[in-house]
This record gives sequence, C-alpha cells and structure tokens, in this order.
Amino acid sequence: MDVSNRRIVMLGKTGAGKSSLANTIFGEEQFKIDHTLNSGTGECKAETKSVNGRNITLIDTPGFFDTDRSEYMNCEIVRCITECAPGPHAFLIVLKVEKVTEQEQAVIKEINECFSDEVFNYATVVFTHGDQLPEGRKIEDFVRQNKFMNDLVKKCGSRCHVFDNRYWNNIPTNDYRSNQFQVEELLKSIDKMVMENNGSWYTNEMLQEVEEEIQQEEEQIRLLPGDMSEKEIRELARGRVFHKLSIKLAGTVTGTLLGALFGVVVFVGVVVTSLSETSEPVKLRQAISQTAKAVGAALAGTGTAAAVVGGPAAAVSGITLGTLTGVSAAVGAVKGGIAGYQAAEGADTPREATERAAEAVKKEAQSALDKANDVVNRLYQT
Repeated sequence: MDVSNRRIVMLGKTGAGKSSLANTIFGEEQFKIDHTLNSGTGECKAETKSVNGRNITLIDTPGFFDTDRSEYMNCEIVRCITECAPGPHAFLIVLKVEKVTEQEQAVIKEINECFSDEVFNYATVVFTHGDQLPEGRKIEDFVRQNKFMNDLVKKCGSRCHVFDNRYWNNIPTNDYRSNQFQVEELLKSIDKMVMENNGSWYTNEMLQEVEEEIQQEEEQIRLLPGDMSEKEIRELARGRVFHKLSIKLAGTVTGTLLGALFGVVVFVGVVVTSLSETSEPVKLRQAISQTAKAVGAALAGTGTAAAVVGGPAAAVSGITLGTLTGVSAAVGAVKGGIAGYQAAEGADTPREATERAAEAVKKEAQSALDKANDVVNRLYQT
C-alpha cells in the first residue's frame, strides 16, 4: 500500500488541542500554540513532514466551529479546502478527555452537516489531555462510559486514540501512555482506514471543482519560463486558486449580508409608504395587510414568492409583520449573494470584490424598492 503521502485535517473546537497534537505528531514545534482563552490558531496552516516512514501533511484549522466565527474565518475555510484538495485521507476529530458538553455535541453535529455522514468513514477520534484518564484505564474504557462518545467512535469505525501533549512526551515508546506509541498506533489506524477505503480520500463536488481549478493553474504555470519543481508548481497553483476563491467569497459574503439588510430596508420602506398614505390609526391593520400583499406581488417577480411566502393571497390571510421582515431578509440575502458573486467576477482583490458587490446590491435594492412602491401606489388607486 502506498503510504508516501497522507493529507490529514484536524477538526475540533477552539482549545481542544489541535495545534499541540500536530506538534506531537511531528515531534517538533511546527504549529503555533496559544495558551490563552482565545483561539490559538488564527489561520489555517498546512505543514508536511516525514513521520515514521510516511510523508504526512497536517492541516491545522482555526475555530471553524466556534459560534462567534468571523467572516475572516470563512476565508480560512477556503484556505483549508485548497490546502487539502483533492481531499483529505483522514480527519482527526479532536476532543478533550473530559465530560461531554453541548458544545462538543454541537461541533460533531456541524462537522456532520458540513461534510455529510460519509465523513465518519474517513475519521478518527483523537482525545487530548490524556493525563485526565484514570491510571490503568484505556481510552476505550472512557468512551464506553458515555453514550454520545461511544456512538461517535462506533461511527468512526471504532477508531480512537489518546495523547497528552504535556506529560507523555518522554515516556518509553512501548508504554500505552507514551505519545510516541500513540503516534505510531494512530498512523497504523489511518493506514488501515485508507486501505478499507480502497486507497481513496474523502472528496465531494466542491473539493473536486477546486482540484480541477488547481490542475488548470498548474498547466498554465508549466508554460511559463523557468525551472520550477512539481512541488513549487503545485504550491503556486494553490495560491492562485485560493486568491480567486477569496475574491469570489468576498463578493458573495458582502452581497449576502447587504442583500439581507436591504431586503428588510425595502420591506420597511414599503410599510412607511403605505402608512404615510393613511392618517387614520384604524386603518393601520389594513395598511399592513396591503403592504403584505404588495411585498408578495413584488417577490412574485423573483420566482420565489410562492415557495417562500405563499404568494399575495397568503400574505393577506394573516402573515405577520415579523414573518415578512424575515422573509424579505432571506430573499434579499439569496439575491444579494448571487449579485455579489457576479459582481466579483473580474475583481483583482477581495477588497475590490467587496466594493463591486456592495454597489451591485445597492442598485438592486433601489430597483426593488421602486418596484414595490409602484405596486403599493397602484393598490391604493384601485
């Protein structure tokens, strides 16, 4: 079996010990560790080294699954995708040896949602802080005590290992509580898993498309003068694709956020128009009902009204103001995201993509507001 290269992505919440684990596997400090309460890894980082006769690429991830994840972190997810294309041979789901909380359960749920159930065919659960494991116990004993952990490990083909990045470094290699012993056992486990997966790696449509982009860039780079190695060509191609994807991401994210905002602004603008044309408080309910009808009619032009709001008839029959505001935001986000993505085409930098997307969404919002106001005015004339 070919063990010349293994792409391994580490997943887990902030503070689980991913960076420390990566350093333990490599046997040296390759990844930055932050001992504060903040995320230790601010950006996705990939390093390659030969470990026990295997060429290992470890991809350390920032707090991908943190609830307060910033848009900057979305960019790092794109970096991770380009680093592990065409796909990782293994995922390490990193958890602490401690009581399972809702946070850990939420992380596993999000991993599942991001990658689908298939991810567990390529995953191994790795526990850190092994010093918390009672003396004489193995990690399997700890796992069996908790149904959630037990079910997770079973999903991962019963693959689980334990490390302690502080106290187990200098213990003899034949001891269970030795990081050297655990590294070799982990790599054997990954070798066996890859063999069970017929030597393949995890992939999906997105990773396949990114790999195709990288290969196209490689072909273009080979035409350039100079004598670059295949490794250098690959790295340059990855960098180019990451830059392109970052621009598209900037446009799409900007469009989505502004689209949601302007979706609400358009809706509120129509409400204001309606209310300004009736001075009698008793007509407030009627005005809102007419506004709902108007928004339903305006959204009908997008082809999404019937599916999202149920059309004008549903609006008149009792959709609340809050519901319609939420619907307007959702529809605005979708339309804004598309407009932002299209506007980003041809931009040279993420900042330029952001500016183009913002301008495109503003124009679309103004157009939608004008259209909705026209509908309201026609309603009042009938």
